[in-house]
Amino acid sequence: MCIFLLNADLLSLGKEFRAAHACGKRVFVHMDLARGVGKDKEGVQVLKSIGADGMISTRTSLLKQAKECGLHTVLRVFIMDSHAGDIAVQAAKTAGADMLEIMPGIVPKMITRISSQVQVPVIAGGLIETPEEVMTALGAGASAISSGNQALWQLPAMGEKMI
Repeated sequence: MCIFLLNADLLSLGKEFRAAHACGKRVFVHMDLARGVGKDKEGVQVLKSIGADGMISTRTSLLKQAKECGLHTVLRVFIMDSHAGDIAVQAAKTAGADMLEIMPGIVPKMITRISSQVQVPVIAGGLIETPEEVMTALGAGASAISSGNQALWQLPAMGEKMI
């Protein structure tokens, strides 16, 4: 199981990484939202050096740098229309990310379409609030969901290890 830290700050990351690793969890940091960390190769190296397992970003250049540093990567895309879906498929193919997070995660039609066109696990994220929405996203082809709703964190794990 992975933890996605969306609003992380550099001063608390080491402590959060140690706590998560002690529980057997991998930690991914959303680089675009992290405070106190440069949005460049050196910032990626800092995250790696203090214990990050992976990085989330909307920026393909940052994801490529993270891959070079040995981090797992998640490309986060926002789907607002069909054209955005086409762009997401192309970005996933060129970024070389390990996983693709589609937002909002409550659009099963787009999850099905995009997951059939990429060769990486698809994560459904955003606006997922109920166990039924989790099941709908997974049934549409998502490999996992991301949610800030802690009640959903208690659902039994399903499926296989992604990375």
